[in-house]
Amino acid sequence: MALFWKKKESKESLDKGLQKTKTGIFEKLSRAVMGKSKVDDDVLDGIEDALVASDVGVDTTLKIIDMLEDRVARDKYMNTEELRTILKEEMYTLLDVRDASGDEAPVFDFSIKPYVIMVVGVNGVGKTTTIGKLAANLKAAGKKVMLGAADTFRAAAVDQLVVWSERAGVPIVKQQMGADPASVAYDTVKSAVAQDIDVVLIDTAGRLHNKVNLMNELTKIRNVMGKVIPGAPHEVLLVLDGSTGQNAFIQAKEFTKATDVTALAVTKLDGTAKGGVVLGIADQFRIPVKFIGVGEKIEDLQIFDKKAFIDSLFD
Repeated sequence: MALFWKKKESKESLDKGLQKTKTGIFEKLSRAVMGKSKVDDDVLDGIEDALVASDVGVDTTLKIIDMLEDRVARDKYMNTEELRTILKEEMYTLLDVRDASGDEAPVFDFSIKPYVIMVVGVNGVGKTTTIGKLAANLKAAGKKVMLGAADTFRAAAVDQLVVWSERAGVPIVKQQMGADPASVAYDTVKSAVAQDIDVVLIDTAGRLHNKVNLMNELTKIRNVMGKVIPGAPHEVLLVLDGSTGQNAFIQAKEFTKATDVTALAVTKLDGTAKGGVVLGIADQFRIPVKFIGVGEKIEDLQIFDKKAFIDSLFD
């Protein structure tokens, strides 16, 4: 869904942003199949090492290897050229996360107005920047956007969001540092209704040192927004730093315990060879990846396209 940018520019940005991951994976895969005419145990071991090294994760890696072993046993002979096609197909399947009805969730449901997105994630993952880039892209697409600065525990978080609101040209609702985050969220959605806003983006505090408090805080924020707009928030977007590899899995585990996460944004993929984490997290948590960050520019926050992502890794 190329909602905000030209397809050609999006592909170029994606290819460039995934270059380190592509190089890391395929140097190892090339070594695994070098000189081999068919896929054997040595090749499978090499593939396993390559996937684990790119932070696909052990469980997801073993799932891929088991599939390949079954295919080899069934076909008796599989050459290394076939391997590439089969790996692409399996990875695409792992990323194809659907709801109980079998449908793929839309990136945004503009039939709901205002469409409220609560953004969660630990400090430093690019959460506030992701909100700002989303706001700028939505504004460029002709949508009326409002920001809510509910991370009231860090003055820098509010200040950063104010800068993004000015850059994107969208209104922001904020209170003084230390204010009740739920109060900010309540004021934001109330103002959004009054001003006929299309999309509301609520920033929240990124603290994991006390999980009980985190859970209570996020629950309170959800509850107060639901009083103004039944069903809000309509999306809980968890932002993860792709460059942290396995640490991103830990963060996903903690936040899915604390609140009902419905979508993922994986940032900073341009600065790491650990882009395989996108595969592992989508597979292990069965939560759709909706956005990826592959650079510093506003347009480098991309709507996640499963096919384009896998094609970029293999092409």
